[in-house]
Amino acid sequence: MATRYDPFAELNALMNSALRQVPSSPVMPLDLYREGDTFVVSLDLPGVDPASIDIDVEDRAMTIRAERQAESSEGIQWITHERPTGTFARQLTLGYGLDLGGVVASYTDGVLKLTIPVAEEAKPRKIQVTHSQSSAIEGGSEG
Repeated sequence: MATRYDPFAELNALMNSALRQVPSSPVMPLDLYREGDTFVVSLDLPGVDPASIDIDVEDRAMTIRAERQAESSEGIQWITHERPTGTFARQLTLGYGLDLGGVVASYTDGVLKLTIPVAEEAKPRKIQVTHSQSSAIEGGSEG
């Protein structure tokens, strides 16, 4: 049985790995879930200086920015440079019914965690039904 040989396969693989592009805009992968009366957002920001993290809320849009500085000293000769550097940004559109004044942010082990509580007026509640009994039936039956 004959096998096919491609003399350019190794060259193509080498060129593809050499020309592989690092994403042009750094990304912030996130997880979002609801736990009871709060929403929790976790964003991966490894290597980011916590002082560079900036969170703004305008109307119903929350913008998160952070910066990772590139290694820069004389004598560095990069062999591979795949980790993105620069400014990271992510914008979330927030729904109504959130307590934006009660948002809490913490940064631990490269993860930014935002806790966003549900506003009191948006929480489900029971409405009690009162009932009264009339003492006499109007227009009683006459026979």
